[in-house]
Order: sequence, then C-alpha cells, then structure tokens
Amino acid sequence: MIIGIPKEIKNNESRVSITPDGVHALTAAGHQVIIEKGAGEASGIQNSEYVNEGAVIRQYCRDIFQEADIIVKVKEPIDTEYELLKDGQILFTYLHLAPNLPLTELLIKKHITGIGYETVQLSDGSLPLLIPMSEVAGRMSVQVGATMLQKYNGGAGILLGGVSGVLPGQVVIIGAGTVGINAAKMAVGLGAMVTIIDINKRKLAYVDDIFRGRVSTLVSNLYNMALITSQADLLISGVLVPGAKAPKLVTEKMVKNMKKGSVIVDVAIDQGGTVETIDHNTTHR
Repeated sequence: MIIGIPKEIKNNESRVSITPDGVHALTAAGHQVIIEKGAGEASGIQNSEYVNEGAVIRQYCRDIFQEADIIVKVKEPIDTEYELLKDGQILFTYLHLAPNLPLTELLIKKHITGIGYETVQLSDGSLPLLIPMSEVAGRMSVQVGATMLQKYNGGAGILLGGVSGVLPGQVVIIGAGTVGINAAKMAVGLGAMVTIIDINKRKLAYVDDIFRGRVSTLVSNLYNMALITSQADLLISGVLVPGAKAPKLVTEKMVKNMKKGSVIVDVAIDQGGTVETIDHNTTHR
C-alpha cells in the first residue's frame, strides 16, 4: 500500500502525522511511504530523517494525493484540499465531521473511507488516539486561559493562584473526562480554586478521590450550570460525545451573566462547541 503524508496547512498547525520510527515500521511491513517535502520541519523532523527510514520525498502535495492509497493527516482537510482527494481513497485523520457538513458530503460524494482518530475505540470504550491530544488540550486550556486573563490581553487581570491576602481565581471545568481531569491538574498546580461539573456522579466521585478535596465537584443541571458559570474567572469546557456534535450546555444568558473580563476556553469546539455563543474555531496565537 502507498501511504501519503501531506504537509499540514491548517492555520497554526505545526504537527505532522508520522515520525521516522513510524516510517520504519511501515516500510518494514512492505508498504511505501511518500511524504511531502518539509512536512515534518515544524515538528523538528528533517526530510533526511524520513529518507533514512525508507520514505520517498515528494515536492508537491498534489503528487501525494494522486499517488497514495491512504492519506494520513493530523487535521481534517480544509477546502483547498478537497479537490485533491481521489475517489475511493482512504483518509485517516482527526475528522470531527459532526459540525462539518461540507466535508461530510464530499467524503460521501467521492466514496472516501474516512477513519476519524477521535472515533477509534477499544473494547472498553476508551479512545486511544484521542486521549493523548485530550491530555494536551486539557493542560493547554489552563495555560492559554491564564494568559488571556491578563489585563493587556483584555482579561480581568486575575492571577489564578492569587497572592497573600488575595483570593485565587475560580476555574470552572465542564466535563470530568480526559480534558477535564488534565485541566484540573494544571489549575490546581497553579493554586486556583477549581470546580468540575459533570452529569456522571461516578466520574465526580473519581475526581473527589484523586484530588482529595482540592477540587470541588458539582452535578450538572441547568440551575447548577447557571450558578457556577456566573462565578468563573476561567471557564473550560471539555465535553465529548464520540462521533456526535457536542451538546450546548452554556447558554447565551449564562455567558452574559459571567464576570466582566472572564475567559472561556471551549475545547469541544472541534465538535461544534458546548457554548451557545461560540460557533467556530478561533486561535490564541
């Protein structure tokens, strides 16, 4: 099989979908790997490192799409890549099709087999290809949120950890999954007051156990959601329904009742977002 690795062109995407050891494993199994020139440079991987493991470098992304049986990417194709996909091709990437009707229709029209990393499950229901990225996203959400809270970024000027004589910031996390747990670890480490709200009491009990009282837990319902979001300096949402659009949990009214200068980081935006007033991806860079 010919496996093609194009360079990622989505805004601020510096990852690459394969490492040299991945190339080694695939070529050792008898496959051919073709990689667009410079695809790994933003991740610190040079063309020569791929070539040393048996890959072939192609100058143009169009050649990758035309030659490959399977296209392996990090992020879903953007509109400029749509025409490059061949009929009957296999596409392996983070797809996030729930909020993306144009891409869904394209895959159907071209009879493309799309395998979304975020929907690959093990027998226990876990998501092995999504979990590592969710860990990163959860931890980054606090780092980015803390930066946006700074006054010169338009925030309220809140220091999440507080200082002597000043209360720490209030971090509210929606969802006690991988994103939520990792966000809580970072927020607790900074000294913030942290609350996790979730509909699943079993998950909340787990949070209570692992954080030993350093994180407050709250059962999710409309009343509690309205109450806790109004208290948040930083609101982080990490709710995931595998393969489906994220539910809208934070209403426009709740957003209006939040503190002036507070910050929302909606990690679920790839699946449509859980905040009613957020309808598209943005970047913090």
